[in-house]
Amino acid sequence: MTEPQVLPLVIRDLSFRYNSRGTPAIKNLNLELHSGEVLLLAGSSGCGKTTLMRCINGLIPEAYHGEMTGDILLYGESVRGNTLADISQNVGTLLQDPERQILGTYVLNEVCFGLESLGMERSEMIRRGEEALKRLNILHLRDKETFGTSGGEKQKVALAGVLAMQPKILLLDEPLASLDPASAHEALLAFRQLADEGLAVMIVEHRLEDVLAIHPERVVYMEDGEITYQGEPAGLSQVVDYHKIKLPAADVLARAKDAPETEFVPAVPPLDYSKPLIEFKEVGFRYHEDLPEVLHGVNLNVHAGEVIAILGHNGSGKTTLVKHALGLLKPTRGSVLLEGVESKSTTVAKAARTVGYVFQSPTQMLFAPTVQDELAFGPKNLGFDKETIQENVRWAIQSVHLEEELGTPPLALSFGQQKRVSIASVLSMRSRILMMDEPTAGQDYWNYQSFMDTILQMPGFDSIIFITHDLDLALTYANRIIVLFDGRIVADGTPQDVLKDTEQLLKWRLLPTSLLELNFRMFPQTGKFQRAEALARYIG
Repeated sequence: MTEPQVLPLVIRDLSFRYNSRGTPAIKNLNLELHSGEVLLLAGSSGCGKTTLMRCINGLIPEAYHGEMTGDILLYGESVRGNTLADISQNVGTLLQDPERQILGTYVLNEVCFGLESLGMERSEMIRRGEEALKRLNILHLRDKETFGTSGGEKQKVALAGVLAMQPKILLLDEPLASLDPASAHEALLAFRQLADEGLAVMIVEHRLEDVLAIHPERVVYMEDGEITYQGEPAGLSQVVDYHKIKLPAADVLARAKDAPETEFVPAVPPLDYSKPLIEFKEVGFRYHEDLPEVLHGVNLNVHAGEVIAILGHNGSGKTTLVKHALGLLKPTRGSVLLEGVESKSTTVAKAARTVGYVFQSPTQMLFAPTVQDELAFGPKNLGFDKETIQENVRWAIQSVHLEEELGTPPLALSFGQQKRVSIASVLSMRSRILMMDEPTAGQDYWNYQSFMDTILQMPGFDSIIFITHDLDLALTYANRIIVLFDGRIVADGTPQDVLKDTEQLLKWRLLPTSLLELNFRMFPQTGKFQRAEALARYIG
């Protein structure tokens, strides 16, 4: 008679309350994770998913302090009393923000950092590092400086460092947040293969449709710190609120047909092509004279009334492009004009009166002791009076639904909350042009939809530009889509024109979604792209 197999992970009656909070972040959780299994952990922002992961990987109680009850068993042994180093022998974790996880100067050094800490022989260390890079299709980054990699590339490098350690349990906290659609699909296939090879894989992710495509064995759904659903993926869409969690378009259509939403209409001013707000003229850029160009001969005008989504693969030059508009980067050749003034002849401080820019990584922006101070900093520097500053802070914090966190240190918040604070800190300056780099990364569906609705329906912005890997966000909110590929603009037009050629999208590493396909199918009736909740009005 064979003995029962010891499970990689067992969680028993687990609760945890942070010292800084009055109520528990997670309550009475019971969960098992099996070898060879992909488990999808879903739930809206702040429901306790990241706290659960911190308990499993040892960050709680070593880095985050509070009161914990219950127990966690790794291969039958309690983690109580174990150090982070002990736990990391079995558990590998990818954090939400790759900026927090990358320490090495060069990519291969970074990937091999953990192996070097274990005292591994150099040849074996390099072999495992290169194997991890190859698995994620980024071996070409091997000798590149990590500083010069894009946000999405950093995410892949951080993941390669985790894979090189060859953990038995893999915890992935929003692993797709910074990845282009094709890279996200490739990463998910790698996770599926790792599970098929015997690893236990737990994925926390808001991009449910992407993860469901690799057929996770189970889905766990959390709400307010508790598990409210645990079972097969097929049952999830029947029990969750489709306003909170982004389900496949067909599921939303079926659920919303009895209570369809009205069409969303942005409140931006009418299109005005008479005078460009921003002009790019034959812009080329390289980060160093010894490095190749990142942008090649870019010509682009931005006008009042435009809501522009910028799409493109990781490393295509999206962030580099928008940083030129604010003057954070100056063109190597060509010129960039903001309201007719060349960026080379003005300062970032002056440009900030016109352009508000939200960085991809919130840790690059946040520094103040409280959220209140963070939101007031920009308006104070721009010389706003006290009453206006208070009004702007109040509007900005309400826009991102974090009113209760005004007294909290920004860096004590979750990644998703930090992202929303960084957006609010720019909103409070009331710039005429709003630029956002991956504004929805790490956000649940309700939050990202709610603050995008608020931003686009508030008067004051002449134009809104956002970088995104979320094709559905682009087709829902933008009236103009620009696609970058290898530093060049390869498409520029309306969503229905730019996104109509599936074969071309795949070449640009953009994957069609169920919502895109549904919109094209219903376009003869609707005349414009809309989210699934609004498309339900046309059923029957």
